[in-house]
Amino acid sequence: MSADETTATGRRHVAQGDGAPLPAPWPQPGAVVLETRGLVRELGSADVKTRILHGIDLTIREGEFVSLTGFSGSGKSTLLYLLGALDRPTSGEVWIDGVEVGSLDDDGRAAFRGQKLGFVFQFHFLLPEFTVLENVMLPMMRRGSRSRLDIARRSREVIESLGLGELAERRPSQLSGGQQQRVSIARAVANDPRIILADEPTGNLDSKNGLIVMDVFERLAREERITVVMVSHERSFAARTSRQLVMKDGRIVEDLDQR
Repeated sequence: MSADETTATGRRHVAQGDGAPLPAPWPQPGAVVLETRGLVRELGSADVKTRILHGIDLTIREGEFVSLTGFSGSGKSTLLYLLGALDRPTSGEVWIDGVEVGSLDDDGRAAFRGQKLGFVFQFHFLLPEFTVLENVMLPMMRRGSRSRLDIARRSREVIESLGLGELAERRPSQLSGGQQQRVSIARAVANDPRIILADEPTGNLDSKNGLIVMDVFERLAREERITVVMVSHERSFAARTSRQLVMKDGRIVEDLDQR
């Protein structure tokens, strides 16, 4: 492969001495889009409390592809849910695109999530009674800021970009696991989020489909400058991200720049 060849995902490669390709360097990250200050999360009663997160200070910028890694129980998913305004911290602050989300009430948080965030989970949660196109349209319809015609156009555009155009009228039961996960990514992307938060998105996929999903996330970060934060147990996948945060016992113990 020559230095000027480009893969199907748009990544330009430089050949190594043994002929294996290396991805082009990551672009420099942009403005701060996620920030935590002294973030603490505790569970339990007033008498017996367990501290899950210990005063985490974290800054994540536009266009970064960040993996959260560590053993089970290290606090990865807890941190992700706080970053996504799906849970409230015991103390500390979460800032998303310049807004401290703790200052918002429940309705305000829900509206803010719809405007700024996209979510992809290990279980894709597609609605079985709707087609691929309809599943992707639903978040935009709930948001209510576009006409139905524009929502359908945007949904088809995203579906096509993820190689799912021929499947638009199928129902989830007619898709493979990898195809269903790509539909869930399309649903997350269609609303033009600043940030995508993914909790073990490759956990139920075979290695081939896992690589396809990773290619999609990498393209979104590299080319569309969407910030992606992903919880993962897969070391090989975490190694592909631009930055890896290693967690242990509710703390970030390593912050690895992998650009």
